[in-house]
Amino acid sequence: MNGLYLVTDRNCCGPRLLDRVVLEALKGGCMCVQLREKNLPTRPFIEEAQRIKAILAPFRVPLIINDRLDVALAVGADGLHIGQDDMPYTEARKWLGPEAIIGLSVEKWADVEQAQDLDVDYLGVSPVFQTPTKTDTTGAWGLDGIKKIRSFSRHPLVAIGGLNAGNVKDAVMAGADGIAVVSAICAASDPYQAACELDSIIRDALKNRNTLSQ
Repeated sequence: MNGLYLVTDRNCCGPRLLDRVVLEALKGGCMCVQLREKNLPTRPFIEEAQRIKAILAPFRVPLIINDRLDVALAVGADGLHIGQDDMPYTEARKWLGPEAIIGLSVEKWADVEQAQDLDVDYLGVSPVFQTPTKTDTTGAWGLDGIKKIRSFSRHPLVAIGGLNAGNVKDAVMAGADGIAVVSAICAASDPYQAACELDSIIRDALKNRNTLSQ
């Protein structure tokens, strides 16, 4: 799960259609899209997921649904992202099957330890920095937290929370494989240019990290 990962937020998009913001992010290099809708009823959530899936298809970018197993199953999404209070990983895997991408948020060290025995596809390190889009967490990991998790965990790490063009390089160098952003793209005046800049920084940082580790 390397590269730029978009987590959607329609409220951050302002007057722009979410579909358009997602398309611009894809053109700019986004490698994964997580559709997050905390307050949308089931039917419109499914309809939106179907539209987003159709936009992603030509780019061969996976659609991940946040929290809602029923929506993921209904639209044939590529995967599901779950938090610590959502459906247990083992149940999600049972429903979605071995090929699905399943990500799990880790918000404290005990979460990281418990995830070590799970075959999740990535850990969402959440949040790296405090952010208005994630208000239900216990604290921020910081860069040292990413380093600590990287030294212990066998899973790919996707960092999220307060990340932008000014700090994504540091997060990657600390051990993040993927960088998930919300407002850095959804609230950007030009989502395409924002995605291009983030993608370039992340790719360069991953290359530098790999060179240093050789």
